[in-house]
Amino acid sequence: MKNAFPLFAFIFLFSFTIKGQELLTEKNNFTHQDTLRGSITPEREWWDLTYYHLDIKILPETKSISGKNTVQYKVLKPYSLMQIDLQEPLIITKVVQNGEELDVRHDGNAHFITIVEEQQKGSIHSLDVYYEGIPKEAVKAPWDGGFTWSEDKNGFPFIATSCQGLGASVWWPNKDHMYDEVDSMLISVNVPKNLTNISNGKLRSIEKHNDNTVTSNWFVSNPINNYGVNVNIGEYEHFSEVYQGENGPLDMDYYVLPYNLVRARNHFKDAPRMMKAFEHWFGPYPFYEDGYKLVEVPYLGMEHQSSVTYGNQYKNGYLGNDVSGSGWGLKFDFIIIHESGHEWFANNITYKDIADMWIHESFTSYSENLFVDYYYGKEASSEYVIGIRKNITNDSPIIGPYNVNKEGSGDMYYKGANMLHTLRQLIDNDEKWREMLRGLNKTFYHQTVTTQQIENYLSEQSGIDLTAFFNQYLRDIKIPTLEYTIENNQLKYRWTNIVKNFDMPVQVTIDEKEQWIYPNAEWKTIEIEGTTLEVDPDFYVEVINP
Repeated sequence: MKNAFPLFAFIFLFSFTIKGQELLTEKNNFTHQDTLRGSITPEREWWDLTYYHLDIKILPETKSISGKNTVQYKVLKPYSLMQIDLQEPLIITKVVQNGEELDVRHDGNAHFITIVEEQQKGSIHSLDVYYEGIPKEAVKAPWDGGFTWSEDKNGFPFIATSCQGLGASVWWPNKDHMYDEVDSMLISVNVPKNLTNISNGKLRSIEKHNDNTVTSNWFVSNPINNYGVNVNIGEYEHFSEVYQGENGPLDMDYYVLPYNLVRARNHFKDAPRMMKAFEHWFGPYPFYEDGYKLVEVPYLGMEHQSSVTYGNQYKNGYLGNDVSGSGWGLKFDFIIIHESGHEWFANNITYKDIADMWIHESFTSYSENLFVDYYYGKEASSEYVIGIRKNITNDSPIIGPYNVNKEGSGDMYYKGANMLHTLRQLIDNDEKWREMLRGLNKTFYHQTVTTQQIENYLSEQSGIDLTAFFNQYLRDIKIPTLEYTIENNQLKYRWTNIVKNFDMPVQVTIDEKEQWIYPNAEWKTIEIEGTTLEVDPDFYVEVINP
């Protein structure tokens, strides 16, 4: 299969871009600001988000933004200091509660508001955070977050936000930590009248103003994580369909630039195909009330909840290339499938701390080969996921340091997918495996979670103690290596390059006869009839026969 440019160049580019989806610069020395951003501070833990109304005006001519965010919250315990996050160069101009302007102490990107009114446990309050300025411009969205200010081919403004990792506070004031998702949200965006803004949820209304501007009001009725909130502004054309899904009729809406409308009507057929495959594997789409949207943007794409953004140039694969090298990656549009997979793993099940970002990316990378499995069969899906192993670096653990807003290695994509594929082999029952994946989305429906919760669930449902398995693949960089010899009808074998207590069974073929063996760190010996051994390639391990 011939690529558009040499394979080694593509692998380098794709490795860089996927690694770039970590979105934060590599660092090992963490600052006071990292702790304020990445930890559940006392100024955060005492209140629970219930509702946002983000009400803003965007001026393409000056690349500026102004407005306010109404923050409604429930008091969990009495306290008088609230942390709201907003990144420079944006500034908070004032904070108002019950008509009274409140004192605000600024500490870098964290802003501490002194609450005057008594905060009684269980009571509901709200305050308005006013802000303005010129937000950070994304250098290479979505890997470098912020605003993308662009123009379409007709010269109209083409604008979008993306902010995973860097944080939603790069463009709007909020409680910028993943552990607390707002229960519902209204997004009101004012733009010039010749433009349209598309945001999350369902469109409630469009207001026309005398100053030649329009305000779109989008309501999100489900919990949403901060980085999932987005604005997309352009001269959009719209088409739609109704998908008959597991939970009934689902609105699927598509917003594209006018000159791409015909192409999109054909190419976006991958969206309902995706929905059918993922509802099969993961359970009902998690946001029926808010619908599903695919929105064209001036960057590659991102998993914004119910407002998935798309910029893959209407090509199959990843910008026309197969990330697996197997050929199966050109059977679908990578961005439609991958970013939509995040509706289940990222937007439905959301990590509490970005150190556990693998929960988003490993399952979603694995969803690509489940899509292949659904339409092209199990052998094809194996070829796909095995093919992406060439991109694994084993440079650092998949899980990152906690409480400092730092994710782990980019191996959370390819290695994470192969870890899950290996786990599927251990389960050795595809219907049970499917039930476990669906059970994850049901058990942790609309929740923020930790790695430990996911590990515990998979161990309990599989009936296997997976502690050492996850320690090996998530917390270490070594690849389990099966060392073996065959002499005089005796197979001698053991695991090397492993963490403590790693004893994963593995399926092998000895002279064309399949069987399981049960290695650990000690040499084991069994009688066999045969002289050759092959390890099932679906297991992500290495093999040594000295």
